[in-house]
Amino acid sequence: MKVVIIGGVAAGMSAAAKLKRSNKDASITVYEKSKHVSFGACGLPYFVGNFFEDSQNMIARTVEQFNSSGISVHPEHEVLKVDVDNKVVTVKNLTTNEVFDDYYDRLMVATGASAIIPPIQNVNLKHVYTLKSMEDGHDLKQAMQNSDLNRVAIVGAGFIGLEVVEAAKQYGKEVHVFQLNDRVLVDTFDKEITDILEEELRAHNVHLHLAQTVTALEGQEYVTKIQTKDESYDVDIVVLTAGVRPNTEFLVDTGIKMLRNGAIIIDQEGRTSIEDIYAAGDCASINHILKSEPSYIPLATVANKMGRIIGENLAGAHQQFNGSLGSACLKVMDLEAGRTGLSEQEAKNLGLNYKTVFITDMNQTSYYPGQTKIYVKLIYNADTKVLLGGQVVGRKDAVQRVNVLATAIFAGLTTDQLAMLDLCYAPPFARTWDALNIAGSVAK
Repeated sequence: MKVVIIGGVAAGMSAAAKLKRSNKDASITVYEKSKHVSFGACGLPYFVGNFFEDSQNMIARTVEQFNSSGISVHPEHEVLKVDVDNKVVTVKNLTTNEVFDDYYDRLMVATGASAIIPPIQNVNLKHVYTLKSMEDGHDLKQAMQNSDLNRVAIVGAGFIGLEVVEAAKQYGKEVHVFQLNDRVLVDTFDKEITDILEEELRAHNVHLHLAQTVTALEGQEYVTKIQTKDESYDVDIVVLTAGVRPNTEFLVDTGIKMLRNGAIIIDQEGRTSIEDIYAAGDCASINHILKSEPSYIPLATVANKMGRIIGENLAGAHQQFNGSLGSACLKVMDLEAGRTGLSEQEAKNLGLNYKTVFITDMNQTSYYPGQTKIYVKLIYNADTKVLLGGQVVGRKDAVQRVNVLATAIFAGLTTDQLAMLDLCYAPPFARTWDALNIAGSVAK
């Protein structure tokens, strides 16, 4: 059996490694467009901010290590098209420009996603960056370390955008964030949480330009100004973090079913609508535990898990992914925030009969150093009180409490059960009634 995997980052290499362990005789060929495989792009903002210096720390296994294990990996090879009828992929060697065909018995698409470039005039000026590849990280880090470039504009206030804020602040830069919507993280967190995060950003002298559309950049060779519909601002660096788009354009003529944004629709086994073709990672959808329709959740956790399952299934198994809750977290200056399950807006969009509760509590006892506020929001079924979603923000241990909520939602717990959940207590870590217990008991 010959397996071809298109894309060698998270999902693709997770599948390749699992397949080789499951079937040592399988012929596995991986084509990766970039120079790097098994690369953790989530570390890029922290590499840019110089929280660590060696970019190789973001690579789990090298090409040489995969090749020595019997997996044939070809970096800088782009798959141009897939002939699903004849089971043939057309590949271009990007270093020699040679184009050739290769056949497969089974195929996996794990091509990831690319940064969205907003429709902004003069976006090709120098010192304008995205942050998706290793090369992006090196280029942006070099610019950040230039003491002559002091004003940083970030276009887009999602996860990557706010992580780049902290990176820029590490160098003492003047930071401006431009967001089309009227608040940050609008697609993932509810307003109670984003209000707190925005207050934290402003407390660190981050200039938030919310409900602002960036229309143009100005400059001769290098960017010098950023223009919105209403104002113009002097800048030295622009970072575009307006989201990502699945890399699936080369599949448009194959008949593979996709979401409107181009994400490949897969089932719980990772199978696409075409026999013997699987997909996973940022180029694909995923099944959400609380939704009936496939969801686009471009997270490394989901990509690696789905990749592992597909690796087993390529070897002949029929493993199924339990489903995602969209659990995600980030650090915003001195705050940490996490979310899992449905947001209130998602529950509303689904037409659910739900209730919410939002509390302010303390993360630990007052007499042990380090007590600080922690904020918890729960979304739950109004009739059954079964938990649907949760969000937590605070300066310490907020994200680990979100992990508890993810477990509770996966298990189908009610708010009453959360109120009495037997959570750990010691003065440095919690109060006798943890904030999650309090939130569960307040929910009526």
